Amino acid sequence: MLRQAQHDVLDTSPIKTPTALKAFLFDLNGTMIHDMDYHTRAWQRLFNEELGGQFTYEQVKPQMYGKNQEVLVRVFGPERFSQAEMDQLARRKEERYQAEYRPHLQLLPGLLAFLRAAKQHGIPVAIGSAAIPFNIDFVLDGLDIRQYVQAVVSADDVQESKPHPETFLKAAAALGVEPQDCVVFEDVPKGAEAARNAGMSCVVLTTTHQEAEFSYLDNVLHFAEDFRDPFFRQLL
Repeated sequence: MLRQAQHDVLDTSPIKTPTALKAFLFDLNGTMIHDMDYHTRAWQRLFNEELGGQFTYEQVKPQMYGKNQEVLVRVFGPERFSQAEMDQLARRKEERYQAEYRPHLQLLPGLLAFLRAAKQHGIPVAIGSAAIPFNIDFVLDGLDIRQYVQAVVSADDVQESKPHPETFLKAAAALGVEPQDCVVFEDVPKGAEAARNAGMSCVVLTTTHQEAEFSYLDNVLHFAEDFRDPFFRQLL
């Protein structure tokens, strides 16, 4: 049976909208690219075809956050696999995902123009993602956008996964920017919650979750389908 995670306790101090933006912090999957369906189906096939599960897509989808090893523990419990086995399973899952998503690899509409505009305005960009470097490189190099990204914080760089703020705090530090001067772009509640816990405002891309699922958060500035939304011009 799937093990459901509980919401972490939030810091209740107010989040202020940045008046002088100094950095943009991006989640990757579901935020810069529309690929979460491919991740979910890759996990579902791994669970069912290799691990003897009978999981539906709807059962797997809520587990799509955090590090790969954490996904396996949430679904199968902490005693099922050794660390080496989890590493091997995670690698096979990512190879499945990349093979199936590669023909469809593209940025969300409007994002390339937004990244170019941020560069022109001198606003640095970091990626703060639970993805492993193997997947981050797949996107940055596959789409030739590394020139727009000044720092990357991956699953390998943190001890605590979202909604813990470590990922975004490290990304801000890598850019030399205070947390309150950053805006985070996310697509899942746990990611927006991580931004909240880091003292950062957040813009949510509704590629994966509905607006109502973020109702417990007070740091969301805006919901958008993609980066063509006129709101993004206000951030530059």
